[in-house]
Amino acid sequence: MLDNQIIEQLKSVYSSLESQVELIYDESTHAKQAELIDLLEGVASTSDKISTQVSSAKSDYPRFALKVNGELNGISFAGIPGGHEFSSLVLAILNSDLKGKLPDDMILNRIKALKGEINLKTYISLSCENCPDVVQALNLMAILKSDFGHEMVDGEFAQEEIEKLKIQGVPSVIDGETLVHSGKASLVDLLEKLEARFGKEELSEETSAKKDLGEVDVVVIGGGPAGVSSAIYTARKGLQTVVITDRVGGQVQDTKGIENLISVPYTEGPELSQALNRHMNEYDIKTLEHRRVENIENGEVKTLFLNSGEFIKTKSLIIATGAKWRELGVEGEKDYIGRGVAYCPHCDGPMFKGKDISVIGGGNSGVEAAIDLAGIVKSITLLEFGEELRADEVLVKKLESFENVTIIRNARTDKVIGNGDKVIGLEYEDRQSGEMKMLDLDGIFVQIGLVPNSAFLGDFVEKNKFGEIVISEKCRTNVKGVYAAGDVTTVPYKQIIIAMGEGAKAGLSAFEDLMIS
Repeated sequence: MLDNQIIEQLKSVYSSLESQVELIYDESTHAKQAELIDLLEGVASTSDKISTQVSSAKSDYPRFALKVNGELNGISFAGIPGGHEFSSLVLAILNSDLKGKLPDDMILNRIKALKGEINLKTYISLSCENCPDVVQALNLMAILKSDFGHEMVDGEFAQEEIEKLKIQGVPSVIDGETLVHSGKASLVDLLEKLEARFGKEELSEETSAKKDLGEVDVVVIGGGPAGVSSAIYTARKGLQTVVITDRVGGQVQDTKGIENLISVPYTEGPELSQALNRHMNEYDIKTLEHRRVENIENGEVKTLFLNSGEFIKTKSLIIATGAKWRELGVEGEKDYIGRGVAYCPHCDGPMFKGKDISVIGGGNSGVEAAIDLAGIVKSITLLEFGEELRADEVLVKKLESFENVTIIRNARTDKVIGNGDKVIGLEYEDRQSGEMKMLDLDGIFVQIGLVPNSAFLGDFVEKNKFGEIVISEKCRTNVKGVYAAGDVTTVPYKQIIIAMGEGAKAGLSAFEDLMIS
């Protein structure tokens, strides 16, 4: 199942393993059981520290768990982790030996401080690009916390469970029969939700004493193209630089094909994110990952308070927090996220095979989503608020070629309708006649653009009516010593290459101002 190139790569990845890792698979008569065994034996062939073994348990479908030095470590896979989830298997083995990129001590201590015994299942689709982030984060928690169990469940093998739990989106994290989370999430997103659900122990005095991170020349909030660019430029100028971010790469991590980064004909978001991280690691830049800034105290020296309980002081602050998918903000939307309301057509599209859906938004993202979904679903109704679709003409022509697509213009979405379990329809206003109309639907994909990640700032800096931070031509804000760059600002055209340039400007402006102050 694994080709020679992958096997050679895994040999290199696992060359430093010290623990004995066993892949323990259940007995099963399922038609794909041989495929699972082939995969596991292929992985085991890459290191003498990895082995396979059949358990005495029986399963209706392929399933296996991990043992490390003879002890189960809380990680199991129900299904065959191929496709996007193959990396989850690779990392589960590596991280079980406490190898690879692990969170720093503050985040490790937060994970260990979660209260009680926790057992979670994450339902995924192998075509989902956001699922591995969630699976890998929860697997990591299982490795680090002895009474934490996590199982990846491929929805292909668990249709009865999915119907019983009323799951209509992936990834869906389930505790017992309760939906804990649905959709993409970073480690810090999941950690905060688990802390709220299960509670957390107080950190020790020794750990608490490490909350003061001292004072530095520059703090950059955000680890996307703008933030990384800012940090590299300030570090190159000899300024002590710290980056605070959920994850390096930011929204770029979720971008599939990138064809307009000049001099790079084609790359994908995860690859670019890795390149950003590698470049940043060439410099003396401290990265505080899996964190968010909760509050900023202004002054000649600014104090930033983090959701980890830590705080840091800085002379110069660069805000490069980017943007996120915009929500409709209508009645019923939040109630049915993961139960019919979705934002990622690549991830959740397979859940709506043969069903009637709607795509909200007639820009490039909305039209591209409708094109991607047209070959999967029974029918699509695309709703556009304006009089004409705003997408590129070539995309509009492609969309119009599908017989199962209906386009409705001048439509204002008013309400998501559900029956308590799932979406059953959508109410919209015909903006020409003022008439309210109803569509019977199984799912709604929201594709209406981006909203800047600036809400956490409150009125700390000046923002426009869209929430974008107002900046000068040199990326200065209205607050002395505070700069902003990229999609979170008023700079036109939200593009990766523009964010990189703006990040460089912000870094140079911070250096310039520090030199003359």
